[in-house]
Amino acid sequence: MLALCVSACGGEAPPAKSEAPPSPPAPAAPAVGVYATNEQSGDMSVIDAATRSVVATIPLGKRPRGIAVSPDRRKLYVALSGSPAAPPGVDEKTLPPPDRSADGIGVVDILTQKLLKVLPSGSDPEQVAVMPDGRRLIVANEDAGKASVIDANTGELIETFEMGKEPEGVTVEPNSERVWVTSEDEGAAYVLDLAGHRVVRAVPAGARPRSIAFLPDGSKAYIPSENGATVAVIDTKTLAVAKVIQLGSGMRPMGTVSSPDGSIIYVSTGRSKVVLMIDTKEDREVGMIEAGQRPWGIAISKDGKTLYTANGPSNDVSVIDTASKTVVAKIPVGTGPWGIAVVERP
Repeated sequence: MLALCVSACGGEAPPAKSEAPPSPPAPAAPAVGVYATNEQSGDMSVIDAATRSVVATIPLGKRPRGIAVSPDRRKLYVALSGSPAAPPGVDEKTLPPPDRSADGIGVVDILTQKLLKVLPSGSDPEQVAVMPDGRRLIVANEDAGKASVIDANTGELIETFEMGKEPEGVTVEPNSERVWVTSEDEGAAYVLDLAGHRVVRAVPAGARPRSIAFLPDGSKAYIPSENGATVAVIDTKTLAVAKVIQLGSGMRPMGTVSSPDGSIIYVSTGRSKVVLMIDTKEDREVGMIEAGQRPWGIAISKDGKTLYTANGPSNDVSVIDTASKTVVAKIPVGTGPWGIAVVERP
């Protein structure tokens, strides 16, 4: 009757409700993606390596830092922390209390470019590594002085290891059940035997070791000492220091990555603004590359032709041609880029 009255009385019928426009489809994941965690903006920038442009930004949570790729190249694991940032020299008593509810390991689906879930991780995770079986994650819990082993699917805590204070770098030794974790405060790398459920040894590594890189065959480990301006070369069979490479006054080595063929170890140097090159046959520095503002996270393409660094203060990622040893592009990303990974989709 209402519709007849409106028509008969000369009134106008109410307009039909318009349907909301469909959401645009998510951009396709790049064939080769470069993934940068942005500590201050709480997200991840997805870079298409072919176009050298950001194609997506994935919200993650508080302080995303360390990043690891699943063996099947379908997921990314990102360490998230509710602890307030505490740069060197800051009085920690002046900082706000930590938000422990924000701690965890974010699981990102590479194909859909979405955060799937956040796994429990122990407090203040800084870096994370994934075992070759893809079933276990190893997490450095910085403020707790522990390394946690968690189930990659359920987040169940499998076991923990007592570390020295401020554990940070976490890397799986190739072809092994051993995981190496650096302790900044102890100046050592703790070697964990997951099969034997024990700490094998704490290997001296210099003042404030930040990361570990192995040769592809696992025969040697390279550990930078940020405050000592050195890189320790460790024989993985004997767990003895084979050599200490002096980098020179003012160098602050931080991140490390091996070339695919194992001939060169690349070392980011933070405030020193360069990437150093170490020849692994002679274990000596053979060159440097101007990289950007405080390069920390460092990653390399599968073919070894392109190096990437995350430059925190300038909010960008440097693209470095390893043949010419020059920066060929700088890509703006989120705020405070920290970790970086390169993934070729399966």
